[in-house]
Amino acid sequence: MKIEQTSINDVVIITPDVFTDDRGVFFESFNADKFAALGLPTVFNQDNQSSSIAGVLRGLHFQLPPKAMGKLVRCSRGRIFDVAVDLRKNSSTYKQWFGLELSATDNKMLWLPPGIAHGFYALTDCDVIYKCTETYDKAGDGNVAWNDPAFNVAWPLIDGQAPLLSPRDAAAPAFSSLDLPF
Repeated sequence: MKIEQTSINDVVIITPDVFTDDRGVFFESFNADKFAALGLPTVFNQDNQSSSIAGVLRGLHFQLPPKAMGKLVRCSRGRIFDVAVDLRKNSSTYKQWFGLELSATDNKMLWLPPGIAHGFYALTDCDVIYKCTETYDKAGDGNVAWNDPAFNVAWPLIDGQAPLLSPRDAAAPAFSSLDLPF
């Protein structure tokens, strides 16, 4: 297992050791001992999975304290452009974003600590799995506009078409209207 620091503090890319033969592929997507040795969380309280068609954009989502959650994200089918935005006021990378393609063929994962907004764009039909360090808390559920100029995320939209959004994401507030406790 290999870990790479991204341009956002504490957001890392995890590349598992992948074993391939004529039967297919095997890799560990989580191993508590290896994660502990890398300084990553070893306790996850909730697993989530979503399926999306190409062109769907989900995010930018976060959860507020006291149940602010970290996420370990991977794409198990298809390809996504995964994005992390730093909402932590005391971070030297505050309001910066990082994005990378995750796919079922590269098996890379992205670790996002609490205080990071997360979103992804489906480059193909896809399934996304993420482990969460906290359980969902409706009262602390938050989001910010995917296209907020405070972040200026360069989403690789298919043929420049507007993304498919949920009603919640389409109505997400501007970052400037939020007073976040991170």
